[in-house]
Amino acid sequence: MDPAPSSVTPLSAPAPASPADPHRRKVATAAALASAVEWYDYFVFGIAAALVLGDLYFPSGSSSAGVLAAFATFAVGFLARPVGGIIAGHLGDKRGRKPMLVLALTLMGLSTTGIGLLPTYETVGIAAPILLVTLRVLQGIAVGAQWGGAMLMATEYAPEGKRGLYGSLVQLGVPIGVVTANTVFLIAGAVTSESTFEAWGWRVPFMVGLLVLVLAWYIHTRVEETPEFREAERALAEKEKAQKGAGGEEGNSPLRTILRHHLGTVFLAGGSFAVNTATFYIIITGVLDYTTRELDMKRSAVLTVSLCVSLTQLALIPASAALSDRIGRLRIYAIGAAGLAVWAVPMFLLIDTGSLLWLAVGTFVTSCFLSIMYGPQAALFAELFTAEMRYTGASLGYQIAAVFGGGLAPFVMVLLLEATGTSMAVAAYIIGLAVIALISIKVLAGRASSR
Repeated sequence: MDPAPSSVTPLSAPAPASPADPHRRKVATAAALASAVEWYDYFVFGIAAALVLGDLYFPSGSSSAGVLAAFATFAVGFLARPVGGIIAGHLGDKRGRKPMLVLALTLMGLSTTGIGLLPTYETVGIAAPILLVTLRVLQGIAVGAQWGGAMLMATEYAPEGKRGLYGSLVQLGVPIGVVTANTVFLIAGAVTSESTFEAWGWRVPFMVGLLVLVLAWYIHTRVEETPEFREAERALAEKEKAQKGAGGEEGNSPLRTILRHHLGTVFLAGGSFAVNTATFYIIITGVLDYTTRELDMKRSAVLTVSLCVSLTQLALIPASAALSDRIGRLRIYAIGAAGLAVWAVPMFLLIDTGSLLWLAVGTFVTSCFLSIMYGPQAALFAELFTAEMRYTGASLGYQIAAVFGGGLAPFVMVLLLEATGTSMAVAAYIIGLAVIALISIKVLAGRASSR
């Protein structure tokens, strides 16, 4: 399906292997850590929304209404992500990948810590949910800005033939973030009583966000800008100088270029990935609410299953990325999307048994298909755009998928369950998104073959 063995639009040739190799590893490690801590901060909100935020910040007579309000706040963060992607993408393509990554990490650390310190509705009234939504918006802007910076720091430093693998190191931040967030919540729940957990125990995972500021400082002082951006910056400066000398229009806007000439590619990228991000948030957040509230399963047990399933992604994501370096991104991508479509119904049939074993089996198989798509995604999105517009284009494609897939997925899941009374409606939602993904992948493959 993908005629180019490892790319759609090839990136410029990387620098040859040299004494810079140790720095490549340092940059890749820093990018992976940036992704991990950023996603940890982002995911603790999702877990808290499923467990406690509804009652503490949106009190009502209906548990479903409280959960819907909490998940709506969760979704608000996703609506803000394109804003972060646009701002950081534009500045990242003009000023550099590193400063935008540092700024994103700093904003995430401060907003996450702020949520951990936020008083509840009972204490300050309507100001509590307003402040909660505001801080969630800042989280969304931060993660929208972060992904493109971390992804490009890794892929633009990657040696030839290993961009998929290097890009997957950033993708590992997602399962690492999930595992860490679940672990911290499990520990907080284990060392506190139910009442103590609801009073202050849930706040502890948010306070870990302060560590993000340490990483931001390290990247700012110890990591260099990517060579591909420096080369693109030199070429752009020469082009603008020539335009100015010829009396042409000065300046260049990556965002304007994307909107005028590459918007279709952005939407195809988003369409190809929405099923992945939606299904992911369904199994780590929506299923947590569904199994504990509707199926009366124990919170600690469900969190443990989610943690163990996420651990398997640490091996599967780089494996699928390395395979994409050999046989092509789009081919691997299509396998994962088709698998999600086929497995959606069996997954919910297994979850509905109320058995922890079948919950683990159902979500594990789903996680395998998610990993197959997620591994090559960073390199694929980077290869869709040239260096001078890559941060903007890749970030927009990813964040569009996040808004229409991930952000709304838990909220849509609760609505579908309330409206239909059956989890098969949620399975149909996943299947519909998978069909959109397969169509988008087919069009991207056709464009690649026509070049």
